[in-house]
Amino acid sequence: MSCFLCNSSLGKKLVMSVTGCCLVLFLLFHMSMNLVALISAEGYNMICAFLGANWYAVVATVGLAALVVLHFVYALILTINNYKARGSQRYAVTVNEPGVEWASKNMLVLGFIVVVGLLLHLAHFWSKMMFVELMGAEGSMVNGVFVHATDGAALIAYTFSKWYNVVLYLVWLAALWFHLNHGVWSMFQTVGWANDTWYPRLKCLSKIVSTLVIVGFAAVVIAYFVCPCYGEAAFETLCAAEACTDACCAGH
Repeated sequence: MSCFLCNSSLGKKLVMSVTGCCLVLFLLFHMSMNLVALISAEGYNMICAFLGANWYAVVATVGLAALVVLHFVYALILTINNYKARGSQRYAVTVNEPGVEWASKNMLVLGFIVVVGLLLHLAHFWSKMMFVELMGAEGSMVNGVFVHATDGAALIAYTFSKWYNVVLYLVWLAALWFHLNHGVWSMFQTVGWANDTWYPRLKCLSKIVSTLVIVGFAAVVIAYFVCPCYGEAAFETLCAAEACTDACCAGH
């Protein structure tokens, strides 16, 4: 089995499919959790506290990191193999469709953008939340203000009060949409479901899943940019850091 997964093209694609499926499920969970921040900053912070640096969250994080590394490494290996075997043709598909051709040929580039965005996300949030708790601290200084490690709403509000962060995240999400849109149906194709009957259905499902994930994440980014003081906890932190606008503060 190990030789099959490491040496055969189908085995590598199977690893990509399984790891990709797990990562998509995580994105759906993460997106759903983030949407809570639009309803209640306190409720979102309760979720952050429930996860935090508890053993089950740490184990899940380590497993997630392993999935990301495995997915990226196998993607790189497949791309190199495809270059050697078929020149510039990558992620070859059995059905050619203009709408997916660009994403299919640029999956590695899109993947790099996704990884860079992930590192940015980790720097903005994970390093100030779970990592801080793992180091034995209760919080960290953000723009001269102490923010508790479980005050995720404040971190969201501060991060997306900066226009350049909003632009970077939206570019990241756009790349992620293309990556997911091709990756989801390609995942099903690997297990043999991309026939004439299922192909259009899988394409539709891919667009629905990809759009649902990206719209959910983007909604939080845009909402907190339009009004950084979306939650009470975030409002207090931002006002102390003089990051609130008068119009937004007037509502609190």
